[in-house]
Amino acid sequence: MSTLLHQLRFDQKIFWRNREAAVFVFVFPLLLYALLGSVYGDLIDGVPAEDVLLAGLFGYGAATTAMGGLAITLVIRRETGVLKRVRSTPLAPATYFVAVLLSTLVTFALEAVALLALGRLLFRASMPANWLGFAGAIVLGVACFAALGVGAAALIRSAEGVSAVVNVVILPMAFLSGSFGPTNEFPAVLQAIANVLPLTYFLDIVYGVYLAGESIYADPTALLVVLAWGAAGAVVALRRFGWMPRER
Repeated sequence: MSTLLHQLRFDQKIFWRNREAAVFVFVFPLLLYALLGSVYGDLIDGVPAEDVLLAGLFGYGAATTAMGGLAITLVIRRETGVLKRVRSTPLAPATYFVAVLLSTLVTFALEAVALLALGRLLFRASMPANWLGFAGAIVLGVACFAALGVGAAALIRSAEGVSAVVNVVILPMAFLSGSFGPTNEFPAVLQAIANVLPLTYFLDIVYGVYLAGESIYADPTALLVVLAWGAAGAVVALRRFGWMPRER
């Protein structure tokens, strides 16, 4: 346990010392919420716009923090030889990954608190109608998108190109899924694509716990789809993840 806590503290220090990563992962969702909250009107589909947008940015934050941030971190560490050196130490691989995942969870939990505070202070947004379900959604989002992030890291070969690949995946997914506003006016082909994306179903869960006070289990279909995407990412990670640089 002491080794795990030590590694967790180390990962948190490394994250916050990297200002570029902190801006991309932590600050960008806050900035987007401030901008979108200033643009949209009073209601979106009969619900206060500030609440709908806040729920959407929780989903985007989960994908950016857990999937994007983790993929970028692991690929850079692999290609710079950090993972190779970690693998040669007595630190168990399982302990290393648990620490990395816990660090991601801590970061997203802090981001969720910051989003709630920003929404309350700037736009008088509502607090979660179901706090326990909201906390469960945070854990679920990190678990699903972290698995996808490790799977993506296993497939991406280049440290120079990892940020571009991550953004090409996450930003369109967030747009199509409704993180930045309503999608009911989108063309049918875009809505069909959205209907297979994990973020669409994660947002359904977030809307339920945050806006309606539902249980995290209220929409079994959405829960199963999110878990299935997470499982798919985990399978890819288990089969393809490597500790050695690939560009040398």
